[in-house]
Amino acid sequence: MKGGYKSYKVTKKQPNSKMCLACGLENSFGLKALFYELENNEVVAIFQPIEEYQSYPGMLHGGIAAAILDETIGRALLLKDEEAWSYTIELNIHYLKPIPIVVDDELKVTGRITKEEKNTYEGTGEIILKDGVIAAKAHGKYMKLPLNKIPNFDLSTVGWEVIPSETDPTEIEY
Repeated sequence: MKGGYKSYKVTKKQPNSKMCLACGLENSFGLKALFYELENNEVVAIFQPIEEYQSYPGMLHGGIAAAILDETIGRALLLKDEEAWSYTIELNIHYLKPIPIVVDDELKVTGRITKEEKNTYEGTGEIILKDGVIAAKAHGKYMKLPLNKIPNFDLSTVGWEVIPSETDPTEIEY
């Protein structure tokens, strides 16, 4: 533990897609977030906000904050079932402080499942600033959706795959 942070071992990197707003690596407007599963059964998204994502000068737009929280909590289901996606039923966000857009400062977003039923689950997540301060918290409810139940869905056209990188962390602190 360094400076109040705790370090967690990365157990797996999650896939990215081509055009998803949150994880799409070919989406020129996208966040291009990378998602990692941790030993503590949480998912962490890491992304670098850019000035195009701002609301007032230098601060992340609340809608972008909501999108990354929603995606990260939603991806917590992949910890338990790689063959299921989910869609959001409800998302509640508490913005605790403005989220600055700082060049070369990555944001970390956590997500976990807090309650699970047969077809639904609930989860929570946080946006954590570089100094460890929680800037936003969310609670969401999600419907589980097996991939084979999504109409006209072809996983190969989505480009859903893990893209390994030499810069992938083996541990993440927050």
